[in-house]
Amino acid sequence: MPRHIFLYDPPDRLVIGTVGQPGERTFFMQARSAGQLTSVVLEKTQVAALAERLDQLLDEVLRASGGTSSVPAVAPLELNDTLPLDQPIVEEFRVGALGLGWDPETERVIVEALAISDVAGDETDDDTDDSTDPALLSDDDAEGPDLLRVRITGGVARAFTKRALAIVAAGRPPCQFCGQPLDPESHVCARSNGHHPH
Repeated sequence: MPRHIFLYDPPDRLVIGTVGQPGERTFFMQARSAGQLTSVVLEKTQVAALAERLDQLLDEVLRASGGTSSVPAVAPLELNDTLPLDQPIVEEFRVGALGLGWDPETERVIVEALAISDVAGDETDDDTDDSTDPALLSDDDAEGPDLLRVRITGGVARAFTKRALAIVAAGRPPCQFCGQPLDPESHVCARSNGHHPH
């Protein structure tokens, strides 16, 4: 099957969103440009890691430039996006690996999401690569896992990160005793019923 490569340079919109109730949510990263909409599925841990490492990358770019970079220190208010995911939500692929990079010539962040691959030896874990090489994890060869590549400004990246972290935090609240997520129906807590680990 031929490889699908989805390129957005830049997108009109790049967001993390969810479908479903807390505890049963599916996380999507969605990129949109005129006439094109791409939605890929991530794990909650991948979303959290991507957001945290993206913030770290932006902080490092800002620090290294001595404050002269176009990267803002915080998300600009005018770029905040609280709208739901665009419809229709069609899963293109599930993400197996993520990559980040900074292109100093254009002052753009590059975000790559690679599909989980069934090919032996391919990278299929939930890693987020902190590479600063614009080539990142992948190439544009006809063979290989499907790829979503997005190039965005520092301001858009800060807004993306802010929304992603808020969505991760909006899940089930943790139990005050054991730290595990609380379910609306019931919660068996090993720390409150006398079953402590020895």
